[in-house]
Amino acid sequence: MGQVEALSYRTMPWLAAACLALAAAPAIGAAAPTPRVALAGVNLAGAEFNGGRLPGRPSFDYVYPSGSEIAYFAGKGASVIRLPVLWERLQPDLNGPLDRGELDRLRATLGLAKRSDLSVVIDIHDYGGYRGQAVGSAAVPVEAFVDLWSRLAAEFPSDDRIIFGLMNEPIAMDGPTLRTAANRAIAAIRATGARNLILVPGVGWSGAHDFVGRSGPFLLDITDPGHNFAYEAHQYLDADHSGTHWTCVDPKAARERLAAMTAWLRAHRRQGFLGEFGAASNPACLASLDALLGYLGDNADVWRGWTYWAAGAWWGDYPMSVEPKGGADRPQMDVLVRYFPRAHSER
Repeated sequence: MGQVEALSYRTMPWLAAACLALAAAPAIGAAAPTPRVALAGVNLAGAEFNGGRLPGRPSFDYVYPSGSEIAYFAGKGASVIRLPVLWERLQPDLNGPLDRGELDRLRATLGLAKRSDLSVVIDIHDYGGYRGQAVGSAAVPVEAFVDLWSRLAAEFPSDDRIIFGLMNEPIAMDGPTLRTAANRAIAAIRATGARNLILVPGVGWSGAHDFVGRSGPFLLDITDPGHNFAYEAHQYLDADHSGTHWTCVDPKAARERLAAMTAWLRAHRRQGFLGEFGAASNPACLASLDALLGYLGDNADVWRGWTYWAAGAWWGDYPMSVEPKGGADRPQMDVLVRYFPRAHSER
């Protein structure tokens, strides 16, 4: 977990085991809609867990997904996974070499995903900081962030199945710093020759609902010599957008939360990627989840993809988890599978 994150169920997975499993709800609808978003999948969390224990012990403090987990979501029709990882584990010292052991674990996971024909978002899940210090501070200058991405891009150049997620929810960075850091990281990535898709986070919690007012004034100035980037936004369906409550706004309100950002993307000929969203398994939340995914499909000209939060072996009874339990699908999977592109294409 990142050093600067807020305390919540979705950022403190060890609390999830205390939740009571919510009642299963029936699948929504019988007919599959036409999914028009090519990149659709889930977050496979675990490698970012226990950020207070650095470097931490693999498979004890944190865990990468197994081949069977990855294959399960590929089998359901997903085309992408977002893989949260910690900067501090990949690069124990600022401007130093990447840790070979952690890099090998990352590379092995990418190999498992490739075998399942999945794309992977490498998501630096650090909330705009490194060891508790903000990017752009004296302790963690922007140059150090640029160095990380220059090294990662050199390891995975021009693989169109590997997507670079610059930074998860950069709450430690203000808008001007984020704009500068993103532009410089993009330039460094392209300088290596890498042509990979790059995801640029919104300001703060990267909320889609307030993207236009909070992020738009800064991020409209993002430039990419490779012309292959999208803005990453997050949008939870509870009343305060936090992903910490197990009730949801109604389907109409769920769609409206994306409307302003959608219009902004279209007006400026840009693209978005919904990197996190989630809902509990009660019928009302499932209806709103269905509405959100339908909206993304209807606006696929500007929404390049999405990844649901979250899956992963260590979530326990976390209400938004779509990790199968006891061999059974979670209720949310009945909704997601209707919009997974491969599930649809195979029908």
